[in-house]
Amino acid sequence: MNKSNIKALYFDLDHTLWDFEKNSALAFKALFKHYDIELKLDAFLEVYVPNNVAYWRLYREGKIDKEKLRYERLKTVFDQMNYKASDSLIFNMSDAYIQTLPQYNTLFPGAISILQVLKPHYALHMITNGFKDVQHLKMKNSGLLPYFETVTDSSSVGKKKPDPEIFNHALKVGGVNPSEAVMIGDNLEADVEGALKVGMHAVHFKPLKQINPTHYKEIEQLVELTFLL
Repeated sequence: MNKSNIKALYFDLDHTLWDFEKNSALAFKALFKHYDIELKLDAFLEVYVPNNVAYWRLYREGKIDKEKLRYERLKTVFDQMNYKASDSLIFNMSDAYIQTLPQYNTLFPGAISILQVLKPHYALHMITNGFKDVQHLKMKNSGLLPYFETVTDSSSVGKKKPDPEIFNHALKVGGVNPSEAVMIGDNLEADVEGALKVGMHAVHFKPLKQINPTHYKEIEQLVELTFLL
């Protein structure tokens, strides 16, 4: 990657700038209290997190729609924990979760400061597989929105990362060539490999310090971007 050729940086949102797991836990804590859910939150999250990842993969692959994603991830967890939850409770809780989640605004350490450093030198853009209305609120409420020139979401494009179409759309809207752009994200398949396939550069963000190394450019903290760019 020739730094002098880079004109634009494309970020993922969830798990990259916006700390999804922390904010999701806070949202569920509020919902458990509201709906009198008689489960320990930590135990629930231990089951919920991998199920959420699995259902998001199905959604990303086009095997389920967002309504099924929102319903089934909760139903599956309640079933696995042998907790009796009616369909109406699951539907109501699912809707409430979507409304509650953007109210929490924990970002990864250094998110705002790194954007402040990068913005004078690069055009900043966002590509997200999340739902448009929810992602907009997350960015607005957390103070991220003013830093980005464009936000490309999968629901508007009709394709999800790693499909080349969503990357090409984002590049066209941003007015840059693939070789002039870097994608930064936590998902190896959706963010990194998806970007590389269309000719972009990519940086894999690994905040959990996973042991499994790859041959891709990697960072564990956002501040490390200053050494790569």
